[in-house]
Amino acid sequence: MVDLISQYEKIQPEIDKAVLDVIRSSAYINGPDVKLFQAELENYLGVKHVIPCANGTDALQIAMMALGFQPGDEVITASFTYVATAEVIALLKLKPVLVDVNPDTFTLDPKAVEAAITSRTVAIVPVHLFGQCADMDAIMDIANRHKLAVIEDVAQAIGANYYSNGNSGSKKAGTIGTIGCTSFFPSKNLGCYGDGGALFTNDDELGKKIRMIANHGQSVQYYHDEIGVNSRLDSMQAAILRIKLKHLDDYATARQQVADYYNKAFANHPNIKTPVRFKNSDHVYHQYTLVLQNADRNKLREFLATKEIPAMIYYPVPLHLQKAYRDPRYKEGAFPVTEKLCSSVISLPIHTEMKEETMKYISQSVLDFFN
Repeated sequence: MVDLISQYEKIQPEIDKAVLDVIRSSAYINGPDVKLFQAELENYLGVKHVIPCANGTDALQIAMMALGFQPGDEVITASFTYVATAEVIALLKLKPVLVDVNPDTFTLDPKAVEAAITSRTVAIVPVHLFGQCADMDAIMDIANRHKLAVIEDVAQAIGANYYSNGNSGSKKAGTIGTIGCTSFFPSKNLGCYGDGGALFTNDDELGKKIRMIANHGQSVQYYHDEIGVNSRLDSMQAAILRIKLKHLDDYATARQQVADYYNKAFANHPNIKTPVRFKNSDHVYHQYTLVLQNADRNKLREFLATKEIPAMIYYPVPLHLQKAYRDPRYKEGAFPVTEKLCSSVISLPIHTEMKEETMKYISQSVLDFFN
């Protein structure tokens, strides 16, 4: 699905030097590269505060801790997402309130969000799924009217630009809401060679609090002002991310070129719906996800496997039907769009080093299945 070896080989001299420099310095934790990466990512995103942490799940948890949510508070998010988004809500003894998504963009349906708000609602967590932003104009309008925090899950869309209605400028995904959270898992568009994550905010006080919570609740060593966690991005991963950040926009362009090729190959096919780009957002294609119509997804996947083509299903079971998140409010059929997507989506390989012959082979193989 992702060719990390070829990507590494292309930038190998820079990566090898960066890693060896960290080893030679022995500054493995909170070393200079962590601080430099933080500053460089702040500059790239146009945000005041970037706080690196250990992984994307920690980022979401720290965000909710920093906002002071209390057990029983309700947090609205999508049922069509990776489990981490809801996992941290439950871990903090908050109440996950799941809603349906837009059938074209797969991101939060603002009407469903507004309908789910109660007196206990404290936040909305839009997931910028598969590489493009949710409808942040509508979500921020709802949040502002109801005085709710917005935590953007930008793990799959870092680098995407969001263009607000009536505004000629743009903002980077993750910098629009109260806090943005991302993951640097190796397969992400900006991925390290292990685990890593970060939070973003323009709020000075919130940035200070997030930084303390991620470091055992301390701003001065051995003086603990908050209940915190131990969540650090190590220096070696930061050094790698500094190199890869310089290439992030080129990576996005490469992924968009693959998506364009696939889109043309599958255009107007009766059994295939190609990804729909939301008019207010770039799409950086963390995944290239098709919706199959009147087709057997499992047989297609098996057919592609015989051609040595990987294909993934993100996600086969919606959160509201997962055993760990069963809730009397959510029965089968509760979220028809999400349930339809979970039974019909399939993602094809897409990465930064794909050659035209590979794209042709994959797309032709998919078409062959239907012939």
